[in-house]
Order: sequence, then C-alpha cells, then structure tokens
Amino acid sequence: MADLDPTVVAVVLAMSVATYATKAGGLWLLGRVELSGRTEAALDALPGAVVISLLVPTLSEFGVPGLVSATAVLIVARRTDSVLLALGTGMVTVISLRRLL
Repeated sequence: MADLDPTVVAVVLAMSVATYATKAGGLWLLGRVELSGRTEAALDALPGAVVISLLVPTLSEFGVPGLVSATAVLIVARRTDSVLLALGTGMVTVISLRRLL
C-alpha cells in the first residue's frame, strides 16, 4: 500500500469539510429565506446556464460542423426524448459536414 503524506490527507479532508459546509450552509440558508418567483426561476435555470457556458466555447472550436451538429442534437433530443438517437444524429451530422467542408 502506498504511503500517504499526512499533509495531503489533511488538505483533502479540509477541502471535503469546506465543500460540505458550503453546500449544507446554502441549503440551510435557502430554507430560511423567502424567495421571489424571479429568484426561484433564476436558480432553476442556473444548471443549464453552467452547461451552456462550458459547451459553447468547446463547440465553437469545432467551427460550423460543431455548431450545426449541436443544433441537430438539440432538435432531435427535444422532439424524440431519445438521448441515443440525438447522439447518433450529432455524430452523423458532424462526420458528414467535416467531409463536405
């Protein structure tokens, strides 16, 4: 078994406690604050906004084929609720557009 550096273990444990305290504290605080409808809508939209902020720069690196394929994936996913079909559509679209362009 590998030797564990006590400093590394202490830092990992401290980060774990800080992460848990932040999440638990936020949930505790939100349970005691009356949120407006607008604030609730913003909090509900936040996970999607984070995903988009991470995906768009990556997709833009792939240029037109990447952006068109992402659009095709979104359309197929919305209309069919099939992740497998949406991913297949995206793969076929990006491969086809890369060969054409």
